[in-house]
Amino acid sequence: MNRITVIALNTFKENIRDKVLYNLVFFGLLMIGSAILLSTLSMGEQAKIIKDLGLAGINLFGVLIAIFVGIGLVSKEMEKRTIYTLLAKPVPRHEFLLGRYMGLVITLFVNTATMVAGFFMILLIGGINPDPGLMKAIGMIFLELLVLVAVAVMFSTFTTPTLSASFTLAIYVIGHVTADLRLLGARLGDETIKAALEGLYYLLPNLEYFNVKGQAVHGLSIDASYLVIATAYGVLYSAVLLILAGVFFQRRDFK
Repeated sequence: MNRITVIALNTFKENIRDKVLYNLVFFGLLMIGSAILLSTLSMGEQAKIIKDLGLAGINLFGVLIAIFVGIGLVSKEMEKRTIYTLLAKPVPRHEFLLGRYMGLVITLFVNTATMVAGFFMILLIGGINPDPGLMKAIGMIFLELLVLVAVAVMFSTFTTPTLSASFTLAIYVIGHVTADLRLLGARLGDETIKAALEGLYYLLPNLEYFNVKGQAVHGLSIDASYLVIATAYGVLYSAVLLILAGVFFQRRDFK
């Protein structure tokens, strides 16, 4: 556990020095701040517009950060030639992988927290009181990002950064329409297509499951049991992805 903690902290320190992350956070805060300007275009709907754009900004730039940090898990170490030194030490590959993932999670948390702080500041400036629904929506956004960074980590263990980013982005897009694909398969009537789309529904992550932004913006209640089930689903799916990443990473030859 101590080795995992050391690797996680080193990973966090490496990522936090990357200026690209600061740029992404800056543009995220800029998008959130622009909500105040846009809200003046629609009288009576200011609060909803600010909340909607704020959550969308956190989600969008959180996704970009998750993909950016996740795809460089192995490639950065190979570029710096440090992967060989690390693997030569008595550190099991699964501990190295888990430590790196935890470091990415810390990085993601800090960047997300920064954007959330900016979002809440915008709410206060706009005279809007943050409600519990917003915190629940932000929690679900962060959970989605944890699943997404696990996807990026898995792809990074056996392919290039460019392909990892492409595959992860594809998973993100498809993950929000898996339910629609399943419904489409049921309507087509072709058993082969139906079985294929049904398989994709259960194989790929259902990221729409974490989307409660609409309820939060409109002040609708978000059931606690739903949040518990969604959290369990996200943690379990991330764990499965990390196990697969560990298998791929263990079999990879760095010679």
